[in-house]
Amino acid sequence: MNFELMVQAMPLLLTGAVVTVKITALSVFLGILIGLFVGIARISTYKIVHLAAAVYVDFLRGTPLLVQIFLVYFALPVLTGQRIDPFVAAIAACSINSSAYVAEIFRAGIQSIDAGQMEAGRSLGMTWTQTMRYIIVPQAARRVIPPLGNEFIALLKDSSLVSVIGFEELTRRGQLIIARTYASLEIWICVAIIYLVMTVSISRLVAWLERRYKIDDQR
Repeated sequence: MNFELMVQAMPLLLTGAVVTVKITALSVFLGILIGLFVGIARISTYKIVHLAAAVYVDFLRGTPLLVQIFLVYFALPVLTGQRIDPFVAAIAACSINSSAYVAEIFRAGIQSIDAGQMEAGRSLGMTWTQTMRYIIVPQAARRVIPPLGNEFIALLKDSSLVSVIGFEELTRRGQLIIARTYASLEIWICVAIIYLVMTVSISRLVAWLERRYKIDDQR
């Protein structure tokens, strides 16, 4: 095994890792924004809103992320006549995909809150929207930290799929280095180690946040 080559390749791979983290962070952020509203729509008493949210979630969870990337990058330009930048396509596909899973996370979190909380808010003169904003969602947000952390980790690994559209994140950087050096064993080991370090670090951060909020709840 060529350890010297592994050391030399690390700076390029770490640059790709930074791009991977950026894609994941932006996608999860947008996914949370979209998913929160979709999750609330999933528990809406309006049948049309509920049905639209259910179709949205079922379609995105029922189709592979790779297919969704192809739809955004290759199929969408056919309809619009405009070429999409690979970075924009990667963020769009990953964030939309993530929003479906986040929606289900928030739906479960909101439904786990005692129904009496909503009744208490309404009895104080709050509207349904105000009760959700100031009482229900803040409580649910603490409960969904672990599954949101798992979603971040899953998307971090799944973001490697954007390499198929030529976007140079960690996996694509590894492929380019292998094409030049033919050192597939060494490079893929380096890529795996970097992914491992990133996922373990996120897991530790999520565990710390979970412990912190549990302590705050006990005060």
